[in-house]
Amino acid sequence: MPLALWALTISAFAIGTTEFVIVGLVPTIADQLSISLPSAGLLVSIYALGVAVGAPVLTALTGKLPRKQLLVGLMALFTAGNLLAWLSPNYETLVVARLLTGLTHGVFFSIGSTIATSLVPKEKAASAIAIMFGGLTVALVTGVPLGTYIGQHFGWRETFLAVSVIGVIALISSTILVPKDIPMRAVASLKDQLKVMTHPRLLIIYAITALGYGGVFTAFTFLAPMMQDLAGYSPAAVSWILLGYGVSVAIGNIWGGKLADRHGAVPALKFIFASLAVLLLVFQFTASSHVGSLVTVLIMGVFAFGNVPGLQVYVVQKAEEYTPNAVDVASGLNIAAFNIGIVLGSIIGGQTVQSFGLEQTPWIGAVIVAGALLLINFSGRLDTRREIAIG
Repeated sequence: MPLALWALTISAFAIGTTEFVIVGLVPTIADQLSISLPSAGLLVSIYALGVAVGAPVLTALTGKLPRKQLLVGLMALFTAGNLLAWLSPNYETLVVARLLTGLTHGVFFSIGSTIATSLVPKEKAASAIAIMFGGLTVALVTGVPLGTYIGQHFGWRETFLAVSVIGVIALISSTILVPKDIPMRAVASLKDQLKVMTHPRLLIIYAITALGYGGVFTAFTFLAPMMQDLAGYSPAAVSWILLGYGVSVAIGNIWGGKLADRHGAVPALKFIFASLAVLLLVFQFTASSHVGSLVTVLIMGVFAFGNVPGLQVYVVQKAEEYTPNAVDVASGLNIAAFNIGIVLGSIIGGQTVQSFGLEQTPWIGAVIVAGALLLINFSGRLDTRREIAIG
């Protein structure tokens, strides 16, 4: 694999770390800025909102820019956003910094696959994309617990300084290693983009994605305070728990992809969502148990992100069927849907914590995931009817 691909992987690692590290820092930020847990949890929503806007809107607006120029500009903006978070004197400035870095995330992953596949022969395209997205997995396994440890021992601002350093490395790597002559894809017409945003079959998938992720983040946003306040773990132990959770997620990503390849996206997603809803209900009863909470969280990690490959494959399949001229836009909108789910989940979780307490977030998340399960069953039935009608 070309060295330029590793520049993309480093960028994905930096972006993944800054997105998810906030989960481990929620109690620390709340304490050091003298704000409530729900207000600190809102920083997850703000970032996700930036991604949700950035993925479809900014990707469309920057469609004619040279890919390398856009990539380098994104990493410069990403680094600036994290430096702003490091220098934030108050909560409001931190909110602006999170929104800014979220905007870069959305565009990066919308164009990253195109850049990755252009660097390798056609038969290695899937492997190239897997390596790039591997940066996100590595971020969950190492970046998030390490960033949480830095925040707990040196202050949350220093975590963002550390991410800024990784951003600088990614920026330099992209400048040196990524070639200038990356081929440009034809920009989808406004008509095709509108069709992707309004087609009922694609809207169902976006809703499935938002609900599936939203249910997870209703509880995941407040995982650190739950493990501290309910299960009785120390802040240092929570860093190790997040490391274990990241390993589970890495396993789940690989397993979820193989499950979707073997059985098809819809059957795989049905199984994953059903299992996830059950696990969230179990977590409702084990959250206050020192051992039970840990076991549940580690198993839940396998399923929590195992739906990502299936959802991305499914939306691409349906886009190729219904909107073949705007498959990239459909993929970008699904990335936006993931982050709309994070916004909804973290807001619902915050309201639940404020009104009913930390211990009520898992069952609320289970109900939301059950909504995704109902929709994927409905979507699968529509697919079967169409196949019968065509065949």
